[in-house]
Amino acid sequence: MIKIQQVRCPNCGKFAQRQYWHQPKLMQTACPVCDYLMINCCLTGKVVESYAPGIAV
Repeated sequence: MIKIQQVRCPNCGKFAQRQYWHQPKLMQTACPVCDYLMINCCLTGKVVESYAPGIAV
């Protein structure tokens, strides 16, 4: 089961989409405007994958 929310992008502030997957317990935030992507575990908060162009490391 997937739950979808509309949230603000932490990178650019435009509207992004957040998806929650119940199996496995993952959360994905993706912005179509700036190409931001963050996938993390809902239980531990650990980042599984991320991509944020324009943010310096």
